Amino acid sequence: MDVSRSDADVSLAGAAIAPDTVHSNLSLIQAEIAATAAELDRLQLADLAALVRRAERVFVAGAGRSGLVLRMAAMRLMHLGLEVHVVGDTTTPAIRSGDLLLAASGSGTTAGVVKAASTASAVGATIGVYTTDPESPLAARADAVVVVPAARKTDHGGALSRQYSGSLFEQALLLASEAVFQSLWGADGTPAEELWLRHANLE
Repeated sequence: MDVSRSDADVSLAGAAIAPDTVHSNLSLIQAEIAATAAELDRLQLADLAALVRRAERVFVAGAGRSGLVLRMAAMRLMHLGLEVHVVGDTTTPAIRSGDLLLAASGSGTTAGVVKAASTASAVGATIGVYTTDPESPLAARADAVVVVPAARKTDHGGALSRQYSGSLFEQALLLASEAVFQSLWGADGTPAEELWLRHANLE
């Protein structure tokens, strides 16, 4: 017997998940995403997209799963031909005036992300932010704020979402960043075949 496994591990390993349960949860997630996406402010998204379009270079900063979503957004912006860097990577250069920092934090208080925004502001870079809290320290440093009306990861009460720990924010963040990309691509007009030439070939 593997004594390193907890009772919870043993219980979960033996549990049968009914297809109806999976379908019900899929419907729940779809409904929450649709409702949250419908409440995103179009003007806020357009303002953030305008910052991206004017930027000399784009830097993205986020922690945990939010950071992973912004890495996906960075790839799409790179496909558009923008120079994009991920904060924390070893080859990321110094941010400067004329650049844009795209930052995401559900709470707007994530220490590393707020510090990155403070540094960007100090050197004259512009800042675009995704957050649930328009009054947060991160939002206070931003030139454009997209408020995502989702639960924070520490909100376990279920009032805004029945999903676990910030999932809805991260899902809506993906949709919002994709909407920005799609809008920029539409304005750019470059055929998909040309964008694909920039896709990584060292995979």
